[in-house]
Amino acid sequence: MSMEWYDMIARRNGGYRGRARYIWEGKSAEEIFEERLIRMLPAYTSVMDAGCGHGDFTLKMAAYASHIIGFDNSKEMIRIAQQGLESSTVQNVNFVCAATKEELPFQDEQFDLIYNRRGPTSIIEYGRLLPPGGVLFGIHTDVTKVRERLERNRYEQIEIEEYRDACMVFPDETEFALFLADIPGSPDYTQPEYRELLQAKTKEHTLGGKITVQEHKFIWRAVKV
Repeated sequence: MSMEWYDMIARRNGGYRGRARYIWEGKSAEEIFEERLIRMLPAYTSVMDAGCGHGDFTLKMAAYASHIIGFDNSKEMIRIAQQGLESSTVQNVNFVCAATKEELPFQDEQFDLIYNRRGPTSIIEYGRLLPPGGVLFGIHTDVTKVRERLERNRYEQIEIEEYRDACMVFPDETEFALFLADIPGSPDYTQPEYRELLQAKTKEHTLGGKITVQEHKFIWRAVKV
């Protein structure tokens, strides 16, 4: 999606956060990723959050890290992230507006861990940011480009795990419509002109009287040679 779309989402939603209410059935891959990252962070001195969005997750992870730099290509996201940082007591985080389509404003081997929570997989192309032995750790819904980029850039110890056991359960069609509307590239299912399409989507995702969406994500890890 374009930078303009993410700026619009930031203004509308107050960041890259979903508006829908739902509960999880089963343990989500997002929760597993977060637990693993928390265990990893104390071992690294300089950490990047690639595609940090509005920064809430970065600030949360700061409690376990020496220092984190979060970057995002959306000026609106970084503006919200900076506001969150300034209103917090966190002292070990910096936010930078930057895009992988241009040369990133970071030094060679500046980070020993880069984590990527549904951010730009193009960060894999920036191997210069990691020293030998540096780690990339990520979670995405599609790892086709992840595999290609890791192999092309000669990372080692590549691990990719698939998760599809948990699901989101929505209390009603209204919340489901909000969820769908917040998916990048989707129409605004909350509007009357998409009513029939929403009803079809609801029918497709109704199982046992509950509106559900199965999670399908991949957690991956690789080491810089």
